[in-house]
Amino acid sequence: MADVLEDSRDKVQENLLANGVDLVTYITRFQWDMAKYPIKQSLKNISEIISKQVSQIDNDLKTRASAYNNLKGNLQNLERKNAGSLLTRSLADIVKKEDFVLDSEYLITLLAVVPKTGYTDWQKTYESLAEMVVPRSSHLLFEDNDSGLFSVTLFRKAIDDFKHKARENKFTVRDFQYNEEELKADKEEITRLCTDKKKQFGPLVRWLKVNFSEAFIAWIHIKALRVFVESVLRYGLPVNFQAMLLQPSKKTMKKLREVLNDLYKHLDSSAAAIIDSAMDIPGLNLSQQEYYPYVYYKIDCNLLDFKV
Repeated sequence: MADVLEDSRDKVQENLLANGVDLVTYITRFQWDMAKYPIKQSLKNISEIISKQVSQIDNDLKTRASAYNNLKGNLQNLERKNAGSLLTRSLADIVKKEDFVLDSEYLITLLAVVPKTGYTDWQKTYESLAEMVVPRSSHLLFEDNDSGLFSVTLFRKAIDDFKHKARENKFTVRDFQYNEEELKADKEEITRLCTDKKKQFGPLVRWLKVNFSEAFIAWIHIKALRVFVESVLRYGLPVNFQAMLLQPSKKTMKKLREVLNDLYKHLDSSAAAIIDSAMDIPGLNLSQQEYYPYVYYKIDCNLLDFKV
C-alpha cells in the first residue's frame, strides 16, 4: 500500500482498515465470524480454511505487485532517461528537426555538451577543432545548471578528428543521430505507460484495501485460535478461562507484568516471572523466550515502519 501510494503515504493509515474500521477498534469489538469459519468444524479444518484463504491472497498479491512494479519500473527508467545530466539524458524533448542538416551526403550535425565555464572557449575554437567545420554553424540548443548543448555542422569525413579534438578540450560529443520516428516512439511509450499506470492504480488500491482487511481479520482469528488451544493445553478440560484484551502504554508495561504475575502465578508454578526492562526497547521481539503463568500473545497494530 505504501509503495503504491508513493507521494501520498500519509493516506496509508486511513486505508489500512479491518471490516471498515481502524485496527484497534476491530480488535476491541472482535467477534468470531461464524460464516467464514464455522465453529462446528474441527480446529484443524478452521486453521486450513484460514491458511488457504491467506495463501490465495498472498499469491494474488505477488502477481499484481509484479505486474504493477514492472510497469512502474519501465516508466521510471524512461523518465530517468529524460532527466539528469546532458551527458546521459535523452535528447528527444530537447532537439528539433530544424536543428539538424539531414539527408546530406557530405554534411552532418553533431551535438556537443560544453561546461558553462567553457562557452567562450567553445565559440573561439569549435571551427578549428577539425578541418571542414562549417563556420558559424554552432547554436546553443539547451542548457541545464552545469552545461549547454551545442549543435555544430561539419563534413562527415571530419567526424573522428573533430570528436578527438573536442575531447582534448573537455567538450563531449554525444553519440546521437536524429531519427524522428524513434523520438516519436519514445514519447508515445512514456504516454502509454503513464496511462496504463493510472488505469491500474485505482483497482489495485481497492484490491489492497479489501485484501488487507481480509488478511488482518484472518490473523486475529488465528490469534483467537491460539489463545484457545494454548489455554486448553496449559490448563486442561473442561474449558474454564476468559480471554482478555489489554492495551497498556509503554510506561505501564513493566508494572502490568508484575500485577498479572502476582494475580496468576498460582496457575503455573513452573513459570518464572519474566519482567525484563528489555521489553521496553521498540522493535525487540522476545516472543520466543516469553513465558508467563497466563497465556499471552502480542498483537502489534503498528504495521507501518514510517511515521504518518
